Amino acid sequence: MNIRIKRRVIEEANIITNTEITLRELAKHLGISKSTIHKDMQERLIKLDKELYEKVQTVFKKHLDIRCYLGGEATRKKYKNLP
Repeated sequence: MNIRIKRRVIEEANIITNTEITLRELAKHLGISKSTIHKDMQERLIKLDKELYEKVQTVFKKHLDIRCYLGGEATRKKYKNLP
C-alpha cells in the first residue's frame, strides 16, 4: 500500500473517532468520494491499525442506531404536514 494512502486512511480514521463525523460529512469535508472513504475504513484500516479500526466501527454503529431513529422522525414529520 502506498504511503500516501496509508496516511490518508489514518487521518480519516482519526477524524472520525475524534469528531464522530459521519462518512458523508467527512467525504464532503475532504473532497473524497464516499466509496473511497468506505473502502479505506472497511478494508485498508484493519490492515494498518486494528485498534483504530474497532474505534471507527463503534462510531459507525452509533451512526446506524441514530439513523433508524432520525429516519422515523423525518417520515413522521413529513406525513404530519400533509393535508
